[in-house]
Amino acid sequence: MRLMPILMIAAASLLLAGCPKKPTTVPEAPAGTAAPQDSGAAGAGSESQVGAPRDLPGAGAGASATSAPAGVATVIYFDFDRSEIRPEFASVISAHAKHMVAFGAARVRLEGHTDERGSREYNIALGERRAQAVRRALMLQGAADGQLTTVSYGEERAAVEGSEEAAYEKNRRVEILYGH
Repeated sequence: MRLMPILMIAAASLLLAGCPKKPTTVPEAPAGTAAPQDSGAAGAGSESQVGAPRDLPGAGAGASATSAPAGVATVIYFDFDRSEIRPEFASVISAHAKHMVAFGAARVRLEGHTDERGSREYNIALGERRAQAVRRALMLQGAADGQLTTVSYGEERAAVEGSEEAAYEKNRRVEILYGH
């Protein structure tokens, strides 16, 4: 007797699983307009196709949540022993913040770096202050807390090797990396 309910459930499951799905229908074009032709190749001459990629409103061509905005720098440079964002980078911060607002799924890692001068501990702390300064600036312009992570490498990942001012200038930075 206990077997009967189990068999009935199994039979009902098989019947339901075997039912065909409703066919997908395409709405008819209004009178006076031409219906799109199936060319067999995606994107071949038609303006809009089902499943074809398209840009979101307000997003640049090729923009996505895993890439930086096109044509915008992804490195912010700092003065010696400072963590304040220089005025010339305000537009860079603004462009990244707008991109992150447009793509709420965007995830960014802000990597703080320093030149080789100073102790390892001091440079790790300075790199963190720089990354946090960029984080605050992005959040003030609309980026969400959950979109941003910070890490400090201090002097450990130099962009340019050398012990002259030109190398130091390139190493005092925060890198903005998408998709992390």
